[in-house]
Amino acid sequence: MRRSTMTALASSVGVAAFALTGCSHSAEPAGASPASSAPAQRGGRASSPPAPLSSSDLHQRLLTESELDEGYTRKPEALRRNDVTVIGCPALEKLGSGAATGSGLAFPRKAKVSFTYTGSSSSELGEELYSDSPAKLSQGIGKVFDAMLSCRSFQVASGSSVIDVGTERASVPDLADERWSQLMTFSARGQRRIVKQTAVRTGNLLVILSGSPGLVDAHLAEAVGKAQRTR
Repeated sequence: MRRSTMTALASSVGVAAFALTGCSHSAEPAGASPASSAPAQRGGRASSPPAPLSSSDLHQRLLTESELDEGYTRKPEALRRNDVTVIGCPALEKLGSGAATGSGLAFPRKAKVSFTYTGSSSSELGEELYSDSPAKLSQGIGKVFDAMLSCRSFQVASGSSVIDVGTERASVPDLADERWSQLMTFSARGQRRIVKQTAVRTGNLLVILSGSPGLVDAHLAEAVGKAQRTR
């Protein structure tokens, strides 16, 4: 399988959000306490949750090339994704192909960007931002990570290409209300690629980074910090 094909599928199957573009509360190493998503109390009344941000506002909170280290180039947004079929993971199959192609997170307010980083070898970093109620964000991303981590190994097929996928839980810093993270290993025709996907919910925002593990770890706090900023 060509490296470009492996890269595209690795990125799409991972996000989260894919929808990779996920790990459950039980799979998350440092999950939020039940009180973390409860409405604040003032004078005996629950305050209204903040309204979801617009997609245009989310775009302003994405990382940019100027904020990253030298060597990052923004990739053009893909116009379409190849159809992907999941094989050997009932929980993920139940969610449908959308969970493996980037359409599994049904949040209308969203923004995405991806970069190529050229160092000793070419690597990639993708960021996705979503905004909705805390409960909807938690449920949406949680069910995807639950499904993906329910199977230690499965396959994804796109056309005549079949890729073996292995998943394992990964640690994530205590940055916000809830965190999910996983490492995915993609193997095909003697090639092997490891992708890390980390999702962080902070209030009514969901931040997802996917890509080379070192790049995800290096820029996670920066991405969450920018997403949290107030204008």
